[in-house]
Amino acid sequence: MDMKQLAKKAIVTFTMAGVVGLSALGVNYTVFPIHQAEADTNASTGNYASEQALQKLNSFYKPALKGQFPGAVSGLTIGKSTKQDVYKTIGEPSLPGKDAEAFDLYGANMGNPGYAFSYKLNKIREMRYFGTNVERQTNIGGITMKMLKQNWFAPDATSTFKNGKTTQTKLTYNRGDYKLEFIFNSSTELDHINLMKK
Repeated sequence: MDMKQLAKKAIVTFTMAGVVGLSALGVNYTVFPIHQAEADTNASTGNYASEQALQKLNSFYKPALKGQFPGAVSGLTIGKSTKQDVYKTIGEPSLPGKDAEAFDLYGANMGNPGYAFSYKLNKIREMRYFGTNVERQTNIGGITMKMLKQNWFAPDATSTFKNGKTTQTKLTYNRGDYKLEFIFNSSTELDHINLMKK
């Protein structure tokens, strides 16, 4: 008998001794096999991550109508907010764009999500949301194409394109004067979310 089996046997023996003691005191009890308790924990962890990812997905729905993202950058608006507004809200980029068309990048760190902003005539032209690196499954890492379509229904447009060696799929949802684009590396891997004017 290996150590793992020995440990399980000791736990079962100890648990059964406790049950006999409780039974003698007239206490009602339920005994779950150890593997059932482990399965319940794993299932609840998966459900938690999925629920958090769905909550994150739905947090984009209403702000997009105003040309905004939720969270730390809420209030910054496509076509209205300036580069200085962005700097005032979340600081200077960790990787500034090299030319007028390039994106200013804000890396995901310390549990904070990553963003990118591009500008036209000093106003935000496009915002990108990259999510967090830590606990990514509770953020956009847990958003799948199936989840998106089940909750937001069919996209207004779908296209595929090459990004290096990866073929990405873009699902576009029109939200008022704006469009929200979900860029997937695969049906279960959301890379980032874009927001821009239609």
